[in-house]
Amino acid sequence: MATRTPPRYVPTLTEVVPGTVTAKAASTPSQQELVHRIMQRIDLTLDKRLREAIASVVLEHSRALAPALREEVEAVVAAIVAEALADELVTEARAGGAPPQPGS
Repeated sequence: MATRTPPRYVPTLTEVVPGTVTAKAASTPSQQELVHRIMQRIDLTLDKRLREAIASVVLEHSRALAPALREEVEAVVAAIVAEALADELVTEARAGGAPPQPGS
């Protein structure tokens, strides 16, 4: 059996045909593309997880602050009511009238 030489214009397995890309090279992203895709994934995941973490911390601190805030609000309201009552009593005393009696 004689070895047949293929025609000149047909590439052989040892030749590289210009303008063709191997399947592996076509599917492998460049380093820049890879970095860009990874950064997009990180951005999305990081944004979501940071929002969840911040919400959790804010909620935890709000719950811890609630009793102290309630006490502070009660103290401020009590002080304002006491001042308003004292001012009213002083105003009534200066006007010469007796303070109104409860139930009248």
